[in-house]
Amino acid sequence: MKKVIATLIAGLFATAAFAQTPAASVPAKAEATHTKAVVKADAKEAHAVVKADAKEAKAVVAAKTDVASAKTEATATKTKAHHAAKKAKAKADAKLASATAEAAPAK
Repeated sequence: MKKVIATLIAGLFATAAFAQTPAASVPAKAEATHTKAVVKADAKEAHAVVKADAKEAKAVVAAKTDVASAKTEATATKTKAHHAAKKAKAKADAKLASATAEAAPAK
């Protein structure tokens, strides 16, 4: 019976010795953690780049909209000025015609 117990105890110690995690597992775990951190940093960088590109594109669109708005505003101002000048010329022509008509019968 002593031999059986001794064999079982020896078996337990042997099993316990082989059941331990090998020393190579720790560096592999550290490397996996490092790889995960690198991938996370790359994803963060890519996200920041995409966000910056979107912001730049939005600024370009806003600038183009501002330019288009300024062009439209300039066209409207030019049209108003042209119309006002036409009106002023017509008024001046009418005054001249009226003055000429009044001056003609007086002769």
